[in-house]
Amino acid sequence: MANIAENLASYGTGIKYEDIPTETVQKAKGLLIDTLGCAIGAYSSEPSKIARKLACRVKSRNMKSTVLGSGRKSTPEMATFANGVMMRFLDFNDGYTGKGVCHPSDTFAPVLTCADACKASGKDVITASVLAYEVFCRIIDQIRFIPLGFDQPVPGVVAGVLGASRILGLNEAQMLQAINIAVSGNIALAQTRVGKVSMWKGCAMADASRNAVFAALLAKEGMSGPEPIFEGTHGFFKGVSGPFQLEPFGGGGRPFRIMNTVIKRYPCGLFAQSAIDAALLLRSKISGPEEIAQINIGTFTLGKTVMAGDKEKWQPKTRESADHSMPYAVGVALMYGSADVGHFDESYLEIPELLDLIGKITVDETEECNNLYPDALGNRLELVTRSGEKFSELVSYHRGHHKNPMTDEEIEQKFISLTKDLLSPVQTKTLFDSVWNLEQIDDVGTLISSLII
Repeated sequence: MANIAENLASYGTGIKYEDIPTETVQKAKGLLIDTLGCAIGAYSSEPSKIARKLACRVKSRNMKSTVLGSGRKSTPEMATFANGVMMRFLDFNDGYTGKGVCHPSDTFAPVLTCADACKASGKDVITASVLAYEVFCRIIDQIRFIPLGFDQPVPGVVAGVLGASRILGLNEAQMLQAINIAVSGNIALAQTRVGKVSMWKGCAMADASRNAVFAALLAKEGMSGPEPIFEGTHGFFKGVSGPFQLEPFGGGGRPFRIMNTVIKRYPCGLFAQSAIDAALLLRSKISGPEEIAQINIGTFTLGKTVMAGDKEKWQPKTRESADHSMPYAVGVALMYGSADVGHFDESYLEIPELLDLIGKITVDETEECNNLYPDALGNRLELVTRSGEKFSELVSYHRGHHKNPMTDEEIEQKFISLTKDLLSPVQTKTLFDSVWNLEQIDDVGTLISSLII
């Protein structure tokens, strides 16, 4: 009987573009536009500058990959890191929930960067991306990583190495070794997401993607890795997760998990999206935030753990802490009537009126919201005014959830809102035309190289 890594390698080499339904191809294209918008929107962030600076120090004689925005070339693994940091920094890229939570669009970094180096086609990119999403989400369906003390890059590196290996043309035996190498050396800690959250929160999955590309390149040259990496005496099951089995993958008439991913409407943690929607609905019932005496948020267990589980969530000191704070996100929405990228800048983190409002917020897990999860990422807000009036609103499916999806036009508008000061209208139109017709492109590198700021 094949072990998990062998099954993954078999699936990774066997999936074909023709296996992917039209609606799944369209979903992948929309997610790519969304992810590239997040990357360009984060171009000027400090972590992005650091990552680009390092990437541009490294030259490659053979395989060369483009660093997004700059147009500079680096090795595939260093360009993957820089591109992955940009995609993730704003905490605005997509999400998926099963037993745990992940941002599967992080895997666009290894797929696109390797595709650029290999002059892969649009069909290749779609196939590898759907594959990476499928693997990431199927593992998340099985394991609650954060309560175990581990972070998203643990399953993410598995997805990333499958996507990169597929683009790089590894055969099944090579892909198996790439998985073994990648998994054995990339066990990321959940400390990344608690307390005073640092820049690394937006870099951890980019680092896993970098390592995934490196593992794939090593395996292609003949390097072997420890096996069985999941079931072995000191393998993944023993050290990380305990035993699990992956359900049958998408294809052959079975749906792909990419269809259950969600696009964010606001630049903050996934679990706060519906809470912000509820806050904006309640704000319309009062004349202003000065009327508010108390705000009670009812959420689900993982929502509270991740976004309201420590005291720093009420007094964030960094952007990374703020965009992973449900109290901060709700406070911003109630104070300003919106929750935009600029509201999470550090200039907002010490505004007395905002901090006072956030101090009025309580967050508790409720049976109502736990019963909705993971189908819905529901939050109920109760607003109590100074006069004693109470208003309550439950939002189960925020705009962008796969049960309340954004239109293609809304995805484009989100991209434009993030990039309008960085890309010309001609560049934006060219990108939209290219991505919506991605299956017709022979060399994806032309698309990536056009995104020069």
